[in-house]
Amino acid sequence: MSVTIKSVLKPEEKMMRDTYCRVLTELAGQNENIVALDADLMSSSGMKPFMKAFPGRFINCGIAEANMVGVAAGLSAMGFVPFAHTFGTFATRRVCDQIFMSAAYAKLNVRIVGTDPGVCAAYNGGTHMPLEDMAVLRAIPEMILLEPTDSVMLENLLPQIASQYGAYYIRMNRKNAVGVYEPGSVFTIGKGVVLSDGRDVTLFCSGIMVAEALEAAKLLSEQGVSARVVNLFTWKPIDTELIVNCANDTGAAVTCENHNVVGGLGSAVAEVLVKTRPVPVEMIGVQDEFGEVGPEDYLRGRFNLNAVDIAAAALRAVKRK
Repeated sequence: MSVTIKSVLKPEEKMMRDTYCRVLTELAGQNENIVALDADLMSSSGMKPFMKAFPGRFINCGIAEANMVGVAAGLSAMGFVPFAHTFGTFATRRVCDQIFMSAAYAKLNVRIVGTDPGVCAAYNGGTHMPLEDMAVLRAIPEMILLEPTDSVMLENLLPQIASQYGAYYIRMNRKNAVGVYEPGSVFTIGKGVVLSDGRDVTLFCSGIMVAEALEAAKLLSEQGVSARVVNLFTWKPIDTELIVNCANDTGAAVTCENHNVVGGLGSAVAEVLVKTRPVPVEMIGVQDEFGEVGPEDYLRGRFNLNAVDIAAAALRAVKRK
């Protein structure tokens, strides 16, 4: 794994959905078994170029997400490599039993992509705001759960996802992510990434919270607190070794997620630490609430998902040591 962090963090010029479609189209050109399935959201998911390039390998299943997962499972049983896309709420809550029975329990080779994670759903509101998608699927045995941070990570992970066997859920921002990684960075599924070192507290983060955690580390430095920042983009299987090492080194932790803290990244990290190296843990995320309508900036403030909130939580964790 070789990773380089950008010196200046700012929104990427291209949407993540565009990178996703481009890379998947390239992979489909190399592997005739790759098939894309959509739940009547081709424009929203940005998959029209794939449909144009491979009309015989693009299936619009309509607004019938449970059926879409069943179709994906059937295609996998026939040797295909299906990628099924829809909004995160419909990709998880609505089709949980199909994912459990038809994909994971049957040990088939299925990839499910859920977009607009957490508060990124913004004006679509609480009904469309997946704050529990990872928690729902984390409870299913052998599921592999990923949350790419930016387009660079997504581009590097997709070939791995396409070539490895298993039931995957990819939680993906479809709009312009904050660019964290330099092009050419290489990642390994199941292994976290140490973005900055520190001795007093570890900030474990994922998705849109990575940039916030890096900013929080700067705020903490100004207060004399040294924070290590770790991107746990693989929620399952979680990087147990790295989590324990960080706990041993810093003695305190803050988890940062665009998700309900119940059953999410905070729970996953705490489950590791309570069995191996108990340390004070603070959890930044939605505190067991429903989502609501509003611009993303407002929602980040509403649910305390900003750098200042992370820094305050880190100070609380350090004080508890």
